[in-house]
Amino acid sequence: MKRYLIICLFLSFLFSYCGSKKQSTTSENDIDAARNFIRAALDGKFDEARNFMLSDSVNANYMDVVERSFQNNDAETKNGYRGASINMHQVAPMNDSTTIVIYSNSFKNDHDTLKVVKENGQWLVDLKYLYQHDLDTIQLNKPTTDSTR
Repeated sequence: MKRYLIICLFLSFLFSYCGSKKQSTTSENDIDAARNFIRAALDGKFDEARNFMLSDSVNANYMDVVERSFQNNDAETKNGYRGASINMHQVAPMNDSTTIVIYSNSFKNDHDTLKVVKENGQWLVDLKYLYQHDLDTIQLNKPTTDSTR
């Protein structure tokens, strides 16, 4: 009976240890990379979000700004972001290694745009695109018209 109890305790320890492994820092595809990045940022887990981000100095600086901004929010706002769901509005593959994702979160419902790139076989968010592109949305094969003329 003692041996049976020891085996059960060992197995329960083994199962609890296996279940506590860290979340993977790789994404299966472009949409998964965007979702992982956004979720980590909404949750205030910026070190985790950096794992899903293209690593360069400009992206690192932008992420530092986002993190400081998040930290300056009150507790109610932080909880609003943490409880928010991600709404994907448009996923536009530009080629086999670049996708543009337009999304919002249910807390603020402001549309933002991310560029996801495949580098060395891994899908990563290029945060620069959010700050450097001209429009919050992309127009694919749609002519721009000016109704005032």
